[in-house]
Amino acid sequence: MPEAHRIPVGDATTDAAPTVAAVHHEADSDDWLVWCHGLRSDKSGSYEARCRRASEAGYNAVRFDARGCGESDGEFVDSTLETRLTDLRHVVDYFDPRTYVVFGSSFGGKVAIHAAAEDERVAAVATRAPVTTSEPFEEYRTVVEREGTWTFDTGDRIERRFFDALDRYPFDDVVGELDVPVAIFHGGDDAVVDPDDSFAAAARLETDVLVERFAGEGHRFSAAGEQRLRDRLFDWLAWADAHQ
Repeated sequence: MPEAHRIPVGDATTDAAPTVAAVHHEADSDDWLVWCHGLRSDKSGSYEARCRRASEAGYNAVRFDARGCGESDGEFVDSTLETRLTDLRHVVDYFDPRTYVVFGSSFGGKVAIHAAAEDERVAAVATRAPVTTSEPFEEYRTVVEREGTWTFDTGDRIERRFFDALDRYPFDDVVGELDVPVAIFHGGDDAVVDPDDSFAAAARLETDVLVERFAGEGHRFSAAGEQRLRDRLFDWLAWADAHQ
């Protein structure tokens, strides 16, 4: 059975330390796969099914809600690229794998890529429609610069600090640092994150990179596209593991 955890992501010596909600799908192995959700997503839905598939494939799978999302503490407006990288680091430290694979979707893809460049424990990084430029957020930036905040239709807000953190982590920083296998899966009809960004990013990386364009899929994959994604992901992971 999957096991729920509350993981401190601040000063663990104080009662006020925020915690994030994580779920561990256990497998009898030393292989780990940690999942990072998108900007306004959470650990539910497709991540639950992905974790079940990962566990069946022999991976200890962990899905978690970043601060301000899902069941975790905090407000969405306080969630930036930096806080999500911190959340991921605390989650990994909590389970303490020797090595792990990190998977990220959309904004979570950017989290995964930068984490992989910084953490020597990352053995491979896989992404779906990863954010590799600031272009998907420029419309919001314009409004924030003018009005101080952008409010999504859900009521979630982002402020200038979101962009300040984003600007501190350009893709340039990972180009010469990533030295593990990378997989990028992208919907060919994605109207949120341009598929061309993924091909351009892959061309700049100096490691082994797989890029697959899923014809007819948008930013959110259909059920059939999601099933194909899982199949391709675990085929690629078997290859990556064999070439370590």
